[in-house]
Amino acid sequence: MLKRILLMMTAVVGAATLAFAQDPSGAETLAANPMAPVDYVWVLVCGFLVFFMQAGFAMVEAGFCRAKNATNLMAKNVIDFTVASLIFMAFGFALMMGTDYHGLVGISGWFLHGESYDVGKYLMFFWQLVFAGTAATIVSGAIAERLKFKAYFIYSLAVTALIYPIYGHWVWGGGWLSQLPFGIGHVDFAGSGVVHTIGGFVGLAGAIVLGPRFGKFAKDGKPRAIPGHSITLAALGTFILWFGWFGFNPGSTFSAHQLRIAVIAVNTNLAAAAGAAVAILLVFAKTKKWDVGMMLNGCLAGLVAITAPCAWVEAWAAVVIGAIAGALVVGSVYFWEARGVDDPVGAVSVHGINGIWGLIAVGLFADGTYGLGTTSEPLVKGLFYGGGSGQLLAQVIGAVVCAAWAFGLGFVVFKIMDKKFGVRVSPEEELKGLDIIEHGTPAYPNFYNYNN
Repeated sequence: MLKRILLMMTAVVGAATLAFAQDPSGAETLAANPMAPVDYVWVLVCGFLVFFMQAGFAMVEAGFCRAKNATNLMAKNVIDFTVASLIFMAFGFALMMGTDYHGLVGISGWFLHGESYDVGKYLMFFWQLVFAGTAATIVSGAIAERLKFKAYFIYSLAVTALIYPIYGHWVWGGGWLSQLPFGIGHVDFAGSGVVHTIGGFVGLAGAIVLGPRFGKFAKDGKPRAIPGHSITLAALGTFILWFGWFGFNPGSTFSAHQLRIAVIAVNTNLAAAAGAAVAILLVFAKTKKWDVGMMLNGCLAGLVAITAPCAWVEAWAAVVIGAIAGALVVGSVYFWEARGVDDPVGAVSVHGINGIWGLIAVGLFADGTYGLGTTSEPLVKGLFYGGGSGQLLAQVIGAVVCAAWAFGLGFVVFKIMDKKFGVRVSPEEELKGLDIIEHGTPAYPNFYNYNN
């Protein structure tokens, strides 16, 4: 009996192997590349880490916001990845990675149709999907505590169907920014621009259209603190994001055989630490208080800034990039508040401003030892390493285009929604909290004041 079972198992395994060999899987097969499974597992595991960053964003946003809106923030972080999964499969991935049309958009692969189970395309789809979900969820922090849920649903669709994938095509899909005649064209290793600047500046557009929360600014325009309900959750979320970034950046090699992953992981960590240290020290110098919230955002700012240059810079440069990011996030938070922009979690400062800084840092600190996933030509070389101003110019152009594209389209989307049905909840609903009004479920029912 045991012998018969073993024979049957052998036959099944043999049939499966034969089926895989005959499967129309494009150029990537085990026969053609016996080492492919290592790279596939690497990219998928890193993708799983990036997906887990959704939990990190959810915890950070909930912690920095009030308890009466915690359910709403959980719902938004779930729905944006739900929307991203379906819409990016239908439209976004084709626009981003499909056959290039004059450097502007991709025009093939709608609904993943015609890919014939091309495992390489499926792998790329999953990787870009988790990035698209990250870009969408960044926005939720900037517009927290006053946006209608249906408006959030529509904006998530716009980001993952159009705003993220079209700009992504310009950089990663063979589009016009990657073909700029400066340096080797605009480059962004893991998404300081494609993911974070996009999310940050769409968030800025939303925050401007919505206006500040009630009570955020005094009559003279002076900002007031609206404390979040749990610094514990915010810290937990930051640790989850820090952990997830070890998939976000090293996974962008798209290969476990690129040993540069060790450099990328170290650079990622150093920038986060430098950002956190500088942010908390700067605020202490101003207030004589050790501001944990600003330290957490300093950490995230360092992570955002190192995302574009992580594969191309030395360790000391990663520390400098992270330190500048920590200073930028502090200055940026004060800057936007002074101009009446209410960003409850600092998303614009963390992701938008430091996404731009990360892109520019490539043009300054890239040391010319690594290229686009390889140590062969063309190599990325910045101004400080004898690369001249060409790469820096390409990076500045890409950064300006990214910010303008994200803010411009984001503003249009929020303005159209506002004209059609009003994107903001009523004053009474905002004061009561979105958990009960929008969802009928408070996050903390035993402590919820139904009369407030």
